[in-house]
Amino acid sequence: MRLKSFYILVATLILSIPNWNVAIAQEKGMTVSIDPNGEETVMPFYDYEHIPDFTYEEVEKRIAEMDTDMPFELNETIFAFINYFTVRNRDYTRMVLERQDMYFPMFDAYLSEHNMPEDIKYLSIIESGLNPKARSRVGAMGLWQFMPATGKEYKLYYNSHVDDRLDPELSTEAAIRYLKALNRRYNNWELALAAYNCGPGNVNKAIRRSGGKRTFWEIYRYLPRETRSYIPQFQAIMYVLRYAEEHNLILEEPSYPVAYEKMDIGKGYTLENLAKHTGLCIEDLEYLNPSLIKSKVPDFGKAISINVPKAAHAFITENQNWIIDSLKIENQRFLAALPEKEAAKPMHYATYRVRSGDVLGKIAQRYGVSVSQLKAWNSLYTNTIKVGQVLHIHQDKPSFERNLASTATISTNSNGGKMYTVQPGDSLWLISKKLEGVTIDQLKKLNNLNNNQIKPGQKLIIG
Repeated sequence: MRLKSFYILVATLILSIPNWNVAIAQEKGMTVSIDPNGEETVMPFYDYEHIPDFTYEEVEKRIAEMDTDMPFELNETIFAFINYFTVRNRDYTRMVLERQDMYFPMFDAYLSEHNMPEDIKYLSIIESGLNPKARSRVGAMGLWQFMPATGKEYKLYYNSHVDDRLDPELSTEAAIRYLKALNRRYNNWELALAAYNCGPGNVNKAIRRSGGKRTFWEIYRYLPRETRSYIPQFQAIMYVLRYAEEHNLILEEPSYPVAYEKMDIGKGYTLENLAKHTGLCIEDLEYLNPSLIKSKVPDFGKAISINVPKAAHAFITENQNWIIDSLKIENQRFLAALPEKEAAKPMHYATYRVRSGDVLGKIAQRYGVSVSQLKAWNSLYTNTIKVGQVLHIHQDKPSFERNLASTATISTNSNGGKMYTVQPGDSLWLISKKLEGVTIDQLKKLNNLNNNQIKPGQKLIIG
């Protein structure tokens, strides 16, 4: 019997006892209320802090009865995480229970559309705790914790105003496509999830070191430490959320997700001004639109649809014209008060192919970034890089170009002409960007080049 139903039944039986004393009920912790007619009513008491005992065998039996496309067998590692989520960190589990109704219906829809196992939705709990603004220490973002390079590969772009990795729907679609590709690669969901956590390279290495084994527990000890706990946590959460009530993990107050609709209300306005003109709650708008980094729809590029509470959709639709006009007026006033127009700051994106002798510190110094940033952008867990490996670099464009210019080695030859010494990773295109007023064609003509091939240390005439 479910625990809450059991407590209510006990209270009902107690109240049916003819000589039951209200004072005794109060002493037992029950609530006594008096209606307008003076009648006393004893309300059932429910102990939300009670932690039921459970055994390994009970959990094992429940897992065997689970209806799932991602079955697993209980072991001591998984059982330890079940104990963690149901005993040691119940607050975390309750927080997840409060958030699940906001995101699980959307996850289910995307998973069904892609014919994927429904239980993959629990992975977002391990990744982010269902927090769309979650950020890891290495720069992974959103419900599904995309790194910049992987996000870009799956069309999750970002600049100083908007980050698609924080968009629940866009990131969910990307995560499902990525997981689907990983499962095609390994034909094993546990390995696919492990690769989602530590990268296919680390899973491939673990497979090789294990002698070609192809299951998670067979390659377990060869995986990174974090990944070894990642899959057991995921499987523990699959169990815990199915049997939350059996572990007395019940919300004292039910949570009600904010239903929403997408709308295009133009661009160049703040959520604060939208709230002012529509009477909406600014906290609801920010909660529904986590990808707007500055709580503002930027005034550049394509129009961005935003999420608004469903209850306000009809009002905004009926009054859309004057709302858009009002937002435009507010934006014009804001711009007029600035010394110059606030400009968008798109992130500059470049790639660098590792050459012989390169190390991360040297590459980071060259581009004016930190080693930790390089590792975060490229999902690197160590400082090891290989010749031919492509690294992704993200920076604001002005500082990017300043950093490139600062690395230029310019000298003067015996005829007074200016010479540039080619740096590792240079191309004619990069050099033309470093040196104002010098084109690729000019560089080729000045140096009698028949193609675009150059090498580090080569001296080029630049003027």
